[in-house]
Amino acid sequence: MGLHGVKAVFFDLDNTLIDTAAAGRRAIEERPPRPLQVISALQSKHHYGEAEARAICDKVQAKLLKECHDPAKMCITDLRISHWEEAIQETIGGEANRDLAAECYYLWKTTRLQHLTLAEDTRAMLTELRKGLRLLLLTNGDRQTQREKIEACACQPYFDAIVVGGEQKEEKPAPSIFHYCCDLLGVQPAECVMVGDSLDTDIQGGLNAGLKATVWLNKAMTAPVDVFPVPHYIISSVLDLPAVLEKMERNINAKLETDRMASSDE
Repeated sequence: MGLHGVKAVFFDLDNTLIDTAAAGRRAIEERPPRPLQVISALQSKHHYGEAEARAICDKVQAKLLKECHDPAKMCITDLRISHWEEAIQETIGGEANRDLAAECYYLWKTTRLQHLTLAEDTRAMLTELRKGLRLLLLTNGDRQTQREKIEACACQPYFDAIVVGGEQKEEKPAPSIFHYCCDLLGVQPAECVMVGDSLDTDIQGGLNAGLKATVWLNKAMTAPVDVFPVPHYIISSVLDLPAVLEKMERNINAKLETDRMASSDE
């Protein structure tokens, strides 16, 4: 990548570089002889039926999807223990059981972190890209939670900078956090590409900030006809990114050559 084209790529973390959703499911559903997971722990240790244990976990997953966290009011640990506490009470009834809720939360959290890995082919891709580009990790979320994930998947060596939304005044899709990232790397927005799985935060944010291009990771590759916001490129695997960047560079060089020829004709 070069003088006239892309100089930096911003990567989202969750469900872009690492499969956070799959790790969360494995933390809930795996069975012995693997390390004890939440459903099997509720059954074997606390004598819940499988249907009850699964219902509790399903309720927690739903609460996580709708979660709104204000770190000024409550730490993420207390909030997520409350998710488990509410799910248990909603399913079983009776008195709230904070101790059991905390046990479930820490088991889920610890096991999920164990399953968060940066795949070898992704590591190789990042290493190769970094030979010619500046790379930055840009992730929304609570500071503690995201830093624990970053540590767990050991992705720090592959990036020139890491920015966590929970540590900034605004998160994606606010333009300010993208411009902060540009300043960190010493590049202009028009020299940067944003790669992520979220249309609402990654793609909209990149568009808001005036980045050169946005690349939407859509693993299913089955999207509504009218996708909004509209990304510049769509890929089904993050490993497809180098081909997209090469295409962008060819297009830029072709335009420069066309402009040069037009200028010389004058």
